[in-house]
Amino acid sequence: MTKPRELQKGPVRLRRGQIEASTTDQRLLDSRGEANWLHTDPWRVLRIQAEFVEGFGGLAELGPAVSVFGSARTRKDDPMYGKGVEVGMGLVNAGYGVITGGGPGVMEAVNKGAVKAGGISVGLGIELPFEQAMNKWVDIGINFRYFFVRKTMFVKYAQGFIVLPGGFGTMDELFEAITLAQTGKVTSFPIVLIGKDYWSGLLDWLRGTMLDDSKIGENDLDMIYVTDSVPDAIARFEQQDRGESVDLG
Repeated sequence: MTKPRELQKGPVRLRRGQIEASTTDQRLLDSRGEANWLHTDPWRVLRIQAEFVEGFGGLAELGPAVSVFGSARTRKDDPMYGKGVEVGMGLVNAGYGVITGGGPGVMEAVNKGAVKAGGISVGLGIELPFEQAMNKWVDIGINFRYFFVRKTMFVKYAQGFIVLPGGFGTMDELFEAITLAQTGKVTSFPIVLIGKDYWSGLLDWLRGTMLDDSKIGENDLDMIYVTDSVPDAIARFEQQDRGESVDLG
């Protein structure tokens, strides 16, 4: 059998119909044609790498911080907006910076509280199909194209999460954190929900459906702490930093 024609393209070996008519250098130096190469997967890898580098570089010297999540739709006259301001101020007074998604609503409230308390206010924005500008209370703002890069920054530079009422995006971040803690990818990572009335239905379902059907264990639910008190929420992180056992009951 005749050995098929092949081409070594970096670490990739191509044979038969996969061999392109032109070389990489030819396509690089040829200014004619479309710019579709900007949107190919190999080019995306470089963009992803660049986002990680920017994120790591921008936050490497942040110091102790807590990531706070909640709805972008929360209005300023909503009591949870006031809770958000209180959370931001309380965290700064306890020695933490705050990290939010950088948008409006609860995120804006938390960033505002941090600034008013004289602390570090971080916003990690995301490219969306609709406009969502970075709120004016963000002191360190980084915008990302990719959700998974942004999620890495929320976890890597935080001592834990505080979650106020929110929608799908808030749920996404909440359950990602729970999964990382459940699988041991992060350790000593308090996850505190503020708003007992808002979260009670979800927790009842987790206990009455997931737990009863043996899809999760009792210890999994113990990772989540629910409170209406901002000082109580912040105390979870202070206890952890002092090396005390955190009562999640």
